[in-house]
Amino acid sequence: MAQEITSVIGGKRSTGTQIHLRKMELEVVSGDHAGDTASFDHDVVRLGSSDGNHFQIFDTTVSRRHAEITRVQDGILLRDLGSTNGSFVGEVKVREVFLGEERVFRVGKTEVKFTLRDEVVDVEPLDESEFQGIVGQSVAMRQVYSVLERVARTELTVLITGETGTGKELASRAVHACSPRKNGPFVVFDCGSVARSLVESELFGHERGAFTGAVSARAGVFEQAHGGTIFLDELGELPIELQPTLLRVLEQREVRRLGDRRVRPVDVRVVAATNVDLLQAAKEGRFREDLYYRLAVVEVGLPPLRDRLEDIELLFQRLLPNAGFPHTVKGITPAVARLFAEYHWPGNVRELRNTLYRAIPFSEGDLIDLQSLPDALRDRDGTPGSPSTGTTLDLPEAGLGYHDAKERLIEGFERRYLEDLLGRCAGNLSKAAREAGVDRKTVARMLKRHGIKG
Repeated sequence: MAQEITSVIGGKRSTGTQIHLRKMELEVVSGDHAGDTASFDHDVVRLGSSDGNHFQIFDTTVSRRHAEITRVQDGILLRDLGSTNGSFVGEVKVREVFLGEERVFRVGKTEVKFTLRDEVVDVEPLDESEFQGIVGQSVAMRQVYSVLERVARTELTVLITGETGTGKELASRAVHACSPRKNGPFVVFDCGSVARSLVESELFGHERGAFTGAVSARAGVFEQAHGGTIFLDELGELPIELQPTLLRVLEQREVRRLGDRRVRPVDVRVVAATNVDLLQAAKEGRFREDLYYRLAVVEVGLPPLRDRLEDIELLFQRLLPNAGFPHTVKGITPAVARLFAEYHWPGNVRELRNTLYRAIPFSEGDLIDLQSLPDALRDRDGTPGSPSTGTTLDLPEAGLGYHDAKERLIEGFERRYLEDLLGRCAGNLSKAAREAGVDRKTVARMLKRHGIKG
C-alpha cells in the first residue's frame, strides 16, 4: 500500500475540493482494560506502560517503551522497540511488520486492534480575507486558509510548496499558531543558509570536542523545538548525504548528537517548505523519494501572485502602513495599477512589498506613480511596457498546448528579465537580488537554470 499525499492545494497536483486525512485507531481487545480506544493523526504513535507514550497500556508484561506505529512511504509500520516480552502478530514474534488497513497484534499479554480510517473533509474557502498574517481575498487563498486551519489541528507533517516570496514561512507559522502546540517553541532552520559542513550539527546538535571548534555541547534545532514545531525551510537545499539521517529522525522521533552515543527523544511537529519540485529532484538523484513521501503527508501549494492578481489592491493596503518609516502615501495611480496587473511578479508578494517600499521615498503626493517605480517595471521611456524590460516577448510557436505555451513564455520572460537585471546591476548578484525583491540564492539558481553567467 503506497502512502498517500493527504492533500495538495493550489499546486500542479491540486485536488482543490477535498482533503483526505488518514487516522490510526487503536483498541485494547483483551485484559482488564479491554475497550480502551484512542484515535491518532500522529506520524508516530508510541505504545508502552509509561506515562510518556501516546497509547498507554496498563499491563506489567508491557515494557515502558514497547513499540511504535509509524507512517512510512510504503504504509503503516509496527516496530518493536526492543521490548522485554516482544510484539506478536498471531503466534509470530515480529520486529517490524506492515499493518495494512486492519490488524490485531499483541504487546506483552495485551491484544490491540489497529484500524486505519479515512476522513474526507470538504474544503470550503473561508470567508476571511486574512489568516494569521497571510493576506488575500481570492478563492485560491481562502481555500488555502481552510486547509491550513484544518490541518493545523492535527499532528501530521506538512510540506508547503510554492515559489520564492509566496509566504511559505507565514503559512508554517499559521499552522503552528492554530495547533495544540501553539504555546511551545517555533524553531526555523533554513537548509540553504548554513554551511554544508555545519548542517548536521545545527540540526541534531553536538557534544564538546565532537569536531574542531566544538568547545561546548549544543542542542540542535530538533531538541530546541521539543514540545513545539520545527520549520525546515528551503528543504530542497538539504545535502543528499544528510537526508537519510533526517529520515530516521522523522520516523523514530529521536536524535543523536555528533560525538554522543546516547539518543534523545524529541516531540516535534515538522513543517517543511520548498520552491523546488522534489519529485523531479528525486528523479535526478538530488533528493530521496522516501524522504519526500515522509514529509508530504499533507502537501499545501501556495499560488503565485500572478495567479491571484485580484489580491494586489488588498496587499498594498496592508503593506503601506507597515513600511517601517513615516510616509504619506495612501495608494497607487491607475497607471501603476494597470502595470501591476500586467506584471509577472517573479518574486511574488515579497517583490510587491519591496517594490512599494522602494517607491515610497520617490513618490510626490500621496500616490505612487510610474516615475517612482524601478526601471524593470516600466519601459525605457517611462511608460507602461511589457512585464519585464519594455521589450516584447514573442509568443511560442503554434501547436503547443496552453500549459506548455505558458511555461515557454515564462521561461523566455525569466531569461530576458535576468539579462536586463544583471546589465543594470553590472553583474552584482546581491544588488540584483535586492532590486528584484528576491533572495540572492534564488537569483543564482535562476541564472544557473538559464545558463546565464553572473
